[in-house]
Amino acid sequence: MAEKEVTLMKGNEAIAHAAIRCGTDGYFGYPITPQSEVIESLAELKPWETTGMVVLQAESEVASINMVYGAAGAGKRALTSSSSPGVALMQEGISYLAGAELPGVFVNVQRGGPGLGTIQPSQGDYFQATRGGGNGDYYVITLAPASVQEMADFVDLAFELAFKYRNPACILSDGIIGQMMEKVVLPPFKPRRTEEEIKKECPWATFGRSAKRDPNIITSLELQPEVMETRNIALQKKYDEIRANEVRYETTLCDDADYIIVAFGSAARISEKAIENAREEGIKVGLFRPITVWPFPTNEIAEMARGKKGVLVAEINAGQMVEDVKLAINGEVPVEYYGRLGGMVPEPEEIVNALKTKLMK
Repeated sequence: MAEKEVTLMKGNEAIAHAAIRCGTDGYFGYPITPQSEVIESLAELKPWETTGMVVLQAESEVASINMVYGAAGAGKRALTSSSSPGVALMQEGISYLAGAELPGVFVNVQRGGPGLGTIQPSQGDYFQATRGGGNGDYYVITLAPASVQEMADFVDLAFELAFKYRNPACILSDGIIGQMMEKVVLPPFKPRRTEEEIKKECPWATFGRSAKRDPNIITSLELQPEVMETRNIALQKKYDEIRANEVRYETTLCDDADYIIVAFGSAARISEKAIENAREEGIKVGLFRPITVWPFPTNEIAEMARGKKGVLVAEINAGQMVEDVKLAINGEVPVEYYGRLGGMVPEPEEIVNALKTKLMK
C-alpha cells in the first residue's frame, strides 16, 4: 500500500485543495480576512486547467451565494467561503437554498463581532449557524472542524450530506483553524461528475429546455399558504431525519471524569490542554466535542453528563452553545460557561480556573 502524502498547510489552504480533489464544480467567493487564502490558493492552483472547476471572484458575498444557488439548482457541487460579516450578507441566499431544497456548501471562518468587528478569531456565529440566520423555519447542517485535517475532510462530507438531504451545509471554522498550519493528508482525487451522471443522481435539478419549459422549477416561493405549510411540514420531517441519523461528536477522558468540558472547534483544542493541566492537579475532567453543532448532540450530552458533578461550556463568545447544553442536561447537573469575547482567545489556565471557581467552589 502506498504511503499517504503528508503536507504542511493552513486550514484555509486545506479547504481549497480539498475542494479541487473532491470534484467541486464551482467556487464563487469574495476575499475577507481571515479566510482570503481560500480563493488565493484556488487562484494559484488554477483547477480550471486540470479538473475544469470554475473559480470566480464574485462582486460581493451576496453575488457569491446566489451563484451557489444557481449552480446547485443544476445539480452541481458549488462552494463558497467567507468570514462573519460576509456570511451575514449571505443569509438571504442560504434561506433560499433551504427553501428550494438545494445542496449548496459554504465555509465560515469566523472573526470577532458584532458588525465589522475585528479580524481576530471568534465563535460568535454559533447562533447564526445553528438557528438559521435568514428568514423562516429552516436549519443548516453545520460541521465544526477542530484541526486542519478536519478542514480538508469536511469538504467532501459537507457535500455528501448536502446532496443526501438536499439542504445547505456549513463548515463552521474560525480564524485560529483557518490560519494555523498543521500536517494534513489530503483526500484522494474524485473525478467531477459528467452531465449524464448529474442528471441520474439529481433528477430534481433543472438544466433548461429549448423546445419546452423544464418541468423542474427551482424556487422557494409559494403564494398559497396551505401549500407553503405542507412544504414546511415536509422540511421539518427532513430535519427530524437529519437529527436522528447525522449527529457527530467526540469524547476524551470522559469515562472516569467528575467534570465535563463541552467545547467545539478551536475552543475544544484549547480545552484539551486545559484538561491535561487539570488532571496533573488531580482533577478528573473530560472533553465532549460536538462535531455537528447542528444537528446538536442533545441526547449524547445528556447521557454523558449523567452522574457527573458539573459541566463547563468553553466558548470564544458571550455564551451561545451553553444554551443548547443547558437544554440538553435540563438541570440534572450544574452547567456553567466560560469564554472570551471580541476576538480574545482564552488560555488553558483560564479554563481550569473557571472550572475551579464556578463548579468546585
